[in-house]
Amino acid sequence: MAQVDSEMMKRSQELRNDPMVHYNCAQGVFIPFAEKKGLTFDQANAITANFGGGMRVGSTCGAITGGLMALGFYGVDDPRDAADFIRRMKEKHGDRINCRDLLREEVHSQAEKKPHCDNMVYEAVEIVEDMLKERHVEV
Repeated sequence: MAQVDSEMMKRSQELRNDPMVHYNCAQGVFIPFAEKKGLTFDQANAITANFGGGMRVGSTCGAITGGLMALGFYGVDDPRDAADFIRRMKEKHGDRINCRDLLREEVHSQAEKKPHCDNMVYEAVEIVEDMLKERHVEV
């Protein structure tokens, strides 16, 4: 896995730990990669606004959609690449990718929700970094 102290990871952690604003899981994954490639913070923030909370309806986890956006933004857009990213995320969570299912199975109190979601974001950032490195894509 990617180093925990990577530039992308540090930026993701800054976003997720901001006490003034709740950045959703998709924002926590996508914004660091988007900023590095030249999108403004406001652009990246707006693009991902509706992808938190499983696209606001408990569907596909925002960390997963944010990761797929980041990969696509860097040109890693073959359907096999998307399948590989999703497979790697599923392996860590009992084959679950939907927000509602992840929270139902892995979170047993409201207090446990933020750490669980933060971990999903950080796992996605690591996997995106790994996949970009494996495909010789510079971040």
